[in-house]
Formats: sequence, C-alpha cells, structure tokens
Amino acid sequence: MSDSQSPPAPPPFPGHAPVGQPPTPPPAPKWARKQILIPAAILILFLGVGIGSSDDGTEKTGAKPQPTVTVTKTATAKTGTLKKAEPQPTVTVTKTVKAKTAAKPKPKKTESATPKNKVVFKVWGSAPAGVDITYGSDTDNLEGRGLPMTKTLPLKDDAMYYSVNAQLSGGGDIHCSVTVDGKTKTGHAVGGYNICSAQLSGGLFGGWS
Repeated sequence: MSDSQSPPAPPPFPGHAPVGQPPTPPPAPKWARKQILIPAAILILFLGVGIGSSDDGTEKTGAKPQPTVTVTKTATAKTGTLKKAEPQPTVTVTKTVKAKTAAKPKPKKTESATPKNKVVFKVWGSAPAGVDITYGSDTDNLEGRGLPMTKTLPLKDDAMYYSVNAQLSGGGDIHCSVTVDGKTKTGHAVGGYNICSAQLSGGLFGGWS
C-alpha cells in the first residue's frame, strides 16, 4: 500500500449510513413479517369466499325459470330428400283392327206359311212411276195393282206353271215371288222399264220346280 492512498473505509454499522447519505433503516425481523403476511392472506381468503358466495346467491336468486313450451308439429315428407321420380318409358302398342264387314241385310221373307192347295203371288219394293203386274197360271192371266201386293189362287192339278211378272214404268226397285206347295221362286228388277219375273213349273212326275 502506497502512502498516497487513503485507507479503506470501515463497513458501516447497522443503522448508520455513510457520510453524506441518509441512514438505512434496519431490516425488519422475520417473525414480524410473518405476523403481517398471515392476517393479510386470511383476509384475502375470506373476501374471495364472500364474493363467490354473493355471486352464487345472485345467480340463484336472480335467475328466473324459463317457461317450457311444447310444440306439436305434423311431420311432413321432405321433398328434398326424396329421389326425383324417374320418367317411365312410353310404350306404344299398335293393334291391327280387322275391319268389320257390314252385316248383310237379311232378305225379306218372301213367303209365309203357304196354305195347302194354294198358290201365293207377291210383289214389293219401290216404283215411284208405277208398275204393271200380271200373275196366274198357264190358263189364267190376272192383273195386279199397288205395292206391296199379295194374291192367292187355288192350286189346280192340271196347271203347267204359275208365274208373276211386274214391269217398272220408269225408275224403281222391286222384288217378286211365287210359292207353290212349299217351293218358292223369286225375281228382282231395278230402274227403267225392267221386268221382275218369277215362275214355278210342274214336273212330269209331280212336284214343282
């Protein structure tokens, strides 16, 4: 150590500050600090419990029960979840229909039950301009008038034939017939001055044809 250096200053005593500085207070003893910290911790704990209890009570007493509402709803099909109906295939069926043939008109009955031993002459149809009618046998020639016409003669054993003739006096459509012993012959004439003729002839061995 040189003579020019001053000796180090001694450490300050507790409670004494170096020259020119304020004195530093001595540190508090450990037991004094414990006495302060313990009551403070207990006070903080009680304050926390009190605040928590007051909050719970407020929530319990202040919260009002909400009303329960029951809604009954009719379930409807969800169109969105259903699959879209697929179009069905179109089937075209072609049927062949047979043309119905026109029913043929039934021919008018030209004879009724012929009385036995009688000859029946008939003429019917349309003759706007008139018609000339003759009927009879090979020995008789009679004249008829008007349409329809029906005439009956007795059957003669010696007669060779029986006939009827009807001639149109212009337009028209007529039919004629002669019936002998269950046999019938018919004729037809249309338009102009055409003649409707029907005849039955007796056979050599009987019968009519």
